[in-house]
Amino acid sequence: MTKQTKIKMLVLAAGVIAYGAAVIASGRYHMSDDLRFLVFLLVYLLIGFEAFGRFRDNLLKKRVFDENLLMILATVGAFGVGRYVEASAAMFLFEIGVIFEAASVDRTKKMIADMIDIRPEYATRIVRGKEFKVEPSALKLFNRIVIKPGERVPADAMVLTGKTTLDTKALTGEVLPQTVVPGDMIYSGCINLTGVIEAKVLALYEDSTVSRIMEMVEEAQANRSESESFITAFSRFYSPAIALIALLMMVVPPLTFAPGADETWIYRGLVVMIAACPAGIVLSTPVAFLGGIASAAKQGILVKGGNYLEILAKTDTFIFDKTGTLTEGVFQVQEIKAIGMTEEELLKIAAHVESYSNHPIAQSLKAAYQGRYDKTKVKRVREDSGYGVSALYDGEWVHIGNRRMVDRYQIETDHVNCPGTVLYVIIKRRYAGYIVISDSIKEGAKDMLEALKEKYQAVLVMLTGDERNEAARVARELEMDYAYSDLMPGDKLELVEEFLGVEDDSEKVACIGDGINDAPIIARADVGIAMGALGSAAAIEAADIVLMDDELLRIVDAVKIAKETMRVVGQNISFAMMIKVIVLALAALGYISMWGAVSADLGVMLVSIVNAAWVVKYTA
Repeated sequence: MTKQTKIKMLVLAAGVIAYGAAVIASGRYHMSDDLRFLVFLLVYLLIGFEAFGRFRDNLLKKRVFDENLLMILATVGAFGVGRYVEASAAMFLFEIGVIFEAASVDRTKKMIADMIDIRPEYATRIVRGKEFKVEPSALKLFNRIVIKPGERVPADAMVLTGKTTLDTKALTGEVLPQTVVPGDMIYSGCINLTGVIEAKVLALYEDSTVSRIMEMVEEAQANRSESESFITAFSRFYSPAIALIALLMMVVPPLTFAPGADETWIYRGLVVMIAACPAGIVLSTPVAFLGGIASAAKQGILVKGGNYLEILAKTDTFIFDKTGTLTEGVFQVQEIKAIGMTEEELLKIAAHVESYSNHPIAQSLKAAYQGRYDKTKVKRVREDSGYGVSALYDGEWVHIGNRRMVDRYQIETDHVNCPGTVLYVIIKRRYAGYIVISDSIKEGAKDMLEALKEKYQAVLVMLTGDERNEAARVARELEMDYAYSDLMPGDKLELVEEFLGVEDDSEKVACIGDGINDAPIIARADVGIAMGALGSAAAIEAADIVLMDDELLRIVDAVKIAKETMRVVGQNISFAMMIKVIVLALAALGYISMWGAVSADLGVMLVSIVNAAWVVKYTA
């Protein structure tokens, strides 16, 4: 509970004590009507202090008609007809509901933040062999740091010396500790469990994984869903309409069929105004979406806003990148064919040219080549997205890439028809051979896709820049509905646009990827999902939902949580509307008092909050 909410509770508690004292005093001692009015007016102002403050704030924002105005008008009107005790009690019950709502929302937000607030308190920097504790934000690129057992990793870094196990659960949702050795990347927010390690900082604190996660949490609580926005907008039209109806109820009957019953109909109109307060309806959706966001966070799924849960619940088409998303992204050399040189020489040239690239294909070539590197032989390296890599090697131009690159240079090559990705090597505009590498399908990919198809009748699509044979192999094994190969980043975006163009309001498209080349389609989709907080920063930035590890089944969990959240939203809205209609009818007929009208709305709030709590506890 925030400090502000606690202060509000203290003010209200003081008002309740004053109210109790006023009721006892008015019953035990004879008070003139003027004195009684003054005493309860002071009590009323104390109890309603926050309501008047909220009304003032809304007035400054040009949002006049809301539940605060309806309650103020009704209770002030009750004072006008001498119902001091009831007016003060109605305002008290209304404020109880407001505080209960604020406390519930504060608690849920704190729960979300606590789940993923993994910010390190300090960093230990090494300078000339000495250790200094500094703020993580004070670290610079390539600073050396030491991380001891029990400490959090302060910034994204690479291990230099030592071996340890890391608790990555808060970051990835993975329960089993991860072993790291020199050369491994470690990410801010993880906890060192066993050994002492030294590492080199590779990202400033504000650019590190933990900072990006906390920024997303703040964004998540600001983004409204379509349902939530509709309810808020609805209340702005609803409130003035109710105020007009209540006014007509106070005026018309005494002037037509009920002459002389002015006070009765004024009171009924005031009760209708209170009964119509949309607080319960307005609260019914945001608490459910906050519950869904909290439930997802428990599963290692970071949702940037309730609106994305609403979209995900409607999603029926899932578009996946292949490499690094459906497959491991860890390639191995399977075959080498050299022309005019030995296979070892061809691999040496390819590994040298690719040595400056971080692409998974380049890593596989470097892993296959066991010899020594002489990087002085490699100059003017140029990566051409969608084609390959070119460089001067020993003074000669070497091009390594796919079929598109071969076609660009109009070079005749072998026709290779085998599973895997084929890299053609061109030296001095002559065909020098090819290297075949292949990737393995990621664990859990098949189970995830089967679950999406069987449970949610999803359409499964794969987009890849790989050649047709390799794409067809993966698509067959995973039983994809559609698979598109040999795609440039722009081609992927065009295909996503096509899928978006054929959907209706009840259908949505999700794009799932992990690399920087996936960022455009992730950003363009109805809902974008980034695979792993350890993936490309561009993909994470573009995504609406981030899976904190590479566990593909989290996608199914996210869909389950989204649908459960929308079920609770629907229940809350339906229940709130039903109770509202019943109470309004009873108020119009004179069968319910101000006490009953406010109590009914308070009951709606309580039911909405309790129902939303089930989403928070929901385990996919």
